[in-house]
Amino acid sequence: MYLSCLMLNPRHKRAQRELAHPYELHRTVLSAFAPALPAGERVLFRVDTPRGNASPALLVQSQTEPDWRWADALPGYLLCPAQYKPIELELRPGQVLSFRLRANPTVKKKSHQDGKEPPANGVRLGLLREESQRAWLERKGEQHGFRVLRVVIAPEAIQTARKPGLEKGLSHVAVRYDGLLQVTDGELLLQAMRGGIGSAKAFGFGLLSLGPAHSAS
Repeated sequence: MYLSCLMLNPRHKRAQRELAHPYELHRTVLSAFAPALPAGERVLFRVDTPRGNASPALLVQSQTEPDWRWADALPGYLLCPAQYKPIELELRPGQVLSFRLRANPTVKKKSHQDGKEPPANGVRLGLLREESQRAWLERKGEQHGFRVLRVVIAPEAIQTARKPGLEKGLSHVAVRYDGLLQVTDGELLLQAMRGGIGSAKAFGFGLLSLGPAHSAS
């Protein structure tokens, strides 16, 4: 896998527009790759905005090596040249790691709350209560090879984004999870990292970052 980091200039008009419209940012991210990605590849991204006046960091994870020369050549778009590196992980059962995940925790319902006829595969509703958001993460852990040991849940403003071809914007509950996890199945967890966790990945959700346990806040 490859992990890229682009420090966006918050004063640049294009960066401002993309930060406000996640699907536009998604299309920008994909411009670093060939139009046809290998079968099964999912390019994931997340915007981390540190506290204070620090600039937003765009993190991109891919199986294919990216080409960020276009971003480096765009005057003022980045504060410094784009950086990326290959990452190789060996995950072992019992291993304890820090993690960060920006996710769209949801549950599928068979019917709309207003009684309207739902789509054939049900309707996806965002989870607003912290207990439900925590339970959602624990369920994902059971599915994807990890157990949550400790987590801080930071809800963000509900994100509304427009996608070409849709008349109305799409609303997503945005939650950032930071904490410690324990690996229960290394291969399952690697698959989850490659494919992302949860829904709305084209809108900046689902990228799971792992690090040494001592770096957890």
